[in-house]
Amino acid sequence: MSFTAEVKDELSRVMPEHLSCRKAELSALVRTQGRLSGNYRLEITTETAPVARAVVKLLHDIYQLKTEITTRRSVLHKTYNYLITVPAQIGLEDAIRDLGILSATGLELGIDPRLVQKSCCAAAYLRGAFLGGGFISNPQGDFHLELTCGHESLANGLVALLAKASIPARSAQRRSDWIVYSKGAEPILDFLALVGAHKGMLKMENVRVTKSVRNDVNRRLNAEMANQAKSIDAAMEQVRAIRLLVESRGIESLPPALRELALLRLSHPDVSLRELGECANPPLSKSAVYHRVRRIEAIAREQLSAPRASKRPRTNENQAKG
Repeated sequence: MSFTAEVKDELSRVMPEHLSCRKAELSALVRTQGRLSGNYRLEITTETAPVARAVVKLLHDIYQLKTEITTRRSVLHKTYNYLITVPAQIGLEDAIRDLGILSATGLELGIDPRLVQKSCCAAAYLRGAFLGGGFISNPQGDFHLELTCGHESLANGLVALLAKASIPARSAQRRSDWIVYSKGAEPILDFLALVGAHKGMLKMENVRVTKSVRNDVNRRLNAEMANQAKSIDAAMEQVRAIRLLVESRGIESLPPALRELALLRLSHPDVSLRELGECANPPLSKSAVYHRVRRIEAIAREQLSAPRASKRPRTNENQAKG
């Protein structure tokens, strides 16, 4: 089961205590997944069985409407979807108007303000919008939340509801639909807490903490590996400088303190400065080793920059003069 399905399954079992909240949730469900045809026939589709049960229960409990449910199987995707039909009947038109879907001027494109006056009703509306057209990515990957709806006005209304709850979100058009989306762990955790998906919130928080610890460990390992690489490169440079001095001047040309350190470095070419100091007798601090290494490298640079004495070619005394 996907994480989206898990969250929808949990939210479908949340039954608001107040009638106004149940109406707000049902209104959002119908607005995101419903279709109204002539003679006030209402059809609602969903791919989640718990959501289908929640829709039927809300329609029965609030308006006592007769419903028909059809289970269909997609040949292409091998998945089931559910069609909830509310046939034309007495009370259906009044219910649609009460849900803020129809107004005196026709279809309501935005959110009817009277449905979301209270914060609990606004949260219920967002819960219904997620049950109808919501998607949340697996927290093992990127943190991403989407609410799909059919009109820009509804998308802007959902963004405004989220903003009132201090949850940043944006809207954008995707083909014929509009989506409201939010990215990042904190906003999505706040959303799950707001709509009542507490199990989903805890699961996501656990994954987030695990990812944070893993990322921190990886950063530390990468930093340590980078430091080790720099230390090895520096040690090789020091070995090359010492060998240059040995070949050009001889090890005895160095002062005793530098000579001791040069011999230690040649014997231990792959250790750090701190470890090199521990090999000395008596042991040296890292700072003392560093300064001696700098002096050795400076002498090597002077040796490289010094002009070499030109050698006169030998002549053969027995060679006849031309």
